[in-house]
Amino acid sequence: MKYLLLFLIQMYWKLIPAKKRKACIFKVSCSNYVFKETKSNGFLIGMRALKYRFQNCRQGFEIFENPIDGSKQLILPKGEVLKEEEIAVRLL
Repeated sequence: MKYLLLFLIQMYWKLIPAKKRKACIFKVSCSNYVFKETKSNGFLIGMRALKYRFQNCRQGFEIFENPIDGSKQLILPKGEVLKEEEIAVRLL
């Protein structure tokens, strides 16, 4: 199963050019993150990573500026707060 998931991600990379993929809100793209987690930690961890990224990417997030230090932060749908270093710069 691990190799099937890795193969599907690689096919996604080959079939859909980087310019046509939607921008990811995370610093490391969702497909790269899931590929890395699956390759190093196995299928179940890879599926958990995929589920987390799928639930927290694109819908329901808010970007705001911290009034104390002026840094940008992102609130995910589940209430988790990401600091500026974890957020993809191109979306800010």
